[in-house]
Amino acid sequence: MPDAPETPDIHPVPALTERAPAKVNLSLRVLGRRPDGYHELASVVAFAGAADRLTLRPGPDLALALRGPGAPVLEADADNLVLRAARELAARVTGLMLGRFTLDKRLPVAAGLGGGSADAAAALRLLARANGLAPEDGRLFAAALATGSDVPACLLGRSCLMGGRGESLTPLALPRFGAVLVNPRVPIATAAVFRALSLPPGPIRGPESVPPGFATRQAALGWLADEPNDLEAPARGLAPVLAQVEAALAATPGAHLVRMSGSGATMFALYDDCRAAARAGRMVAAAHPGWWVKSTVLG
Repeated sequence: MPDAPETPDIHPVPALTERAPAKVNLSLRVLGRRPDGYHELASVVAFAGAADRLTLRPGPDLALALRGPGAPVLEADADNLVLRAARELAARVTGLMLGRFTLDKRLPVAAGLGGGSADAAAALRLLARANGLAPEDGRLFAAALATGSDVPACLLGRSCLMGGRGESLTPLALPRFGAVLVNPRVPIATAAVFRALSLPPGPIRGPESVPPGFATRQAALGWLADEPNDLEAPARGLAPVLAQVEAALAATPGAHLVRMSGSGATMFALYDDCRAAARAGRMVAAAHPGWWVKSTVLG
């Protein structure tokens, strides 16, 4: 998204910065398709150390500059979720101070990591800081939900059980895991995955089990083992390379759980700690240099 050179400010306003962590769906159940067309979900969500970074220089006008590895992919999108979130909040807060955003795009795009939603949530947090809005201000949540179904969870920014289409959030105690995130650089559109799921409108079933909060990694892994990602099968049909990603992660020492996040095509593996994850990440990256591989922590 090209930008004209900035005119230097005589009295520059200090820039504000927020991280936009990757959202990882440790489980994802699709409970039905609602009459409004949205799907009813139940998902245990965690956030990774891997993140984009968003900076805001407050001012009267709204603008967005892009940099980082993902910038070329996003340049053609005139309705970036950062801008959409800012407009949604401006529609709800009279006289909202806006400004110039700079997005350092590090997470892969269309990868099932909620990268765009995390960026939008970071934009809302920055605007709240610039305008003196309390984090619990209901207008932030309303703007988040209007921007996208994953944005409210990213605005909360902590492990939770996400329900409805994303509007129901219950904070959840989750032990820290080492993790490796792997994307084979194959983008998958979320809409295409839901079309492949082919779920007709109908009754909404309840979740088969509700996570109780987990005091230990063993308890968390035991529960997650029986709670898959219902979007993984249709995503595998669209991106057969996911089978290779799964095999590569499953072959690493200490991998407890290998699964796809969101609508894909990123898969993750969970480990006891960040050291085990770092070793596993180096193994996968060495064997598959064309893939995006990131060792991190979840929790």
